[in-house]
Amino acid sequence: MLKTKIEEIKKQVLEEIEKVKNSDMLFDLEKKYLGRKSEFVGFLKNLKNLAPEERKQIGDLANKTKLEILAIINGKKVDLSKTGPSTEKEKIDVTIPGKKKDIGHLNPISIVRRDIEDIFTSMGYEIADGPEIETEFYNFDALNMPKDHSARDMQDTFWLKQEAGKEKLSMRSQTSAVQARYMQTHTPPFRIIVPGKCFRREATDTTHDHTFYQFEALVVGKNINVGHLKQVAQDFFSQFFGQEIKVRLRPSYFPFTEPSFEFDISCTVCGGTGCRACKYNKWLELGGAGMVNQNVFEAVGYKRNEYTGFAWGFGLERLAMMKYKIDDCRLFHSGDLRFIRQF
Repeated sequence: MLKTKIEEIKKQVLEEIEKVKNSDMLFDLEKKYLGRKSEFVGFLKNLKNLAPEERKQIGDLANKTKLEILAIINGKKVDLSKTGPSTEKEKIDVTIPGKKKDIGHLNPISIVRRDIEDIFTSMGYEIADGPEIETEFYNFDALNMPKDHSARDMQDTFWLKQEAGKEKLSMRSQTSAVQARYMQTHTPPFRIIVPGKCFRREATDTTHDHTFYQFEALVVGKNINVGHLKQVAQDFFSQFFGQEIKVRLRPSYFPFTEPSFEFDISCTVCGGTGCRACKYNKWLELGGAGMVNQNVFEAVGYKRNEYTGFAWGFGLERLAMMKYKIDDCRLFHSGDLRFIRQF
């Protein structure tokens, strides 16, 4: 009786294997006849209840049949692998165009900042950094800013809520604060640049924003003069714009430099011959510069007149607008992907 049942199972497997069309159906068939809860495996578990002679005979037949069923199933696996996917679910149409992956784009501010850092590090400058929340000392006092200077007013600076007995804090209004921090912990000579984010209570328009980026340059040593400032500036801007750039300094006033200058470069569009971009003035205004005021050196612990140095500060947005012909600084922080994808 058991012998007949085993042979019937084998016959059923042979019949059903012909109906198998994919790997899922084959898996179900294997589970049905060779799984732990299958009828066939149940025979094998009950062999111990048979007489010794019958146990040997039925056991040999059952093991032989199990191997034959396994061979049939494995043979079907090979056949299915040769014929490939056979259901709509598994089918892949290789003629369908692939989906293009979106690739991120750097903001022009990041591009300009990297370009500046690459140029200055190749010239031997170090990149310095500092906190965006500053104390009143580093943001104003150490920079020789008078107590009644308008830059300290609430309408110009983002002051933070003051805790009783603690120094006043504000959002950094210029990266010059990092210069003071760096000089306190370093002995000249040194050359650094300070790129970073600044915050001011500005009325937002096409050329002004409350959040913006600056980069400072600071060189301190013995016998540093205005000639060094002008030469470094011409070398940098010529590399940055990929053309020969001339620099012009105009007298001005800043508390942290003496003498102080407004900084102009020859027009990058017309090369200094006059055009609409420079309003036929041949020059483009960029920012402020000058020789570091000796009061600043004293504030950070240097001996008066022991060192000289020059410093300047420019807006990264201004440089990016000039380089990429962008006419509205608000685009840099708008989050508009249509703008970012152009770079």
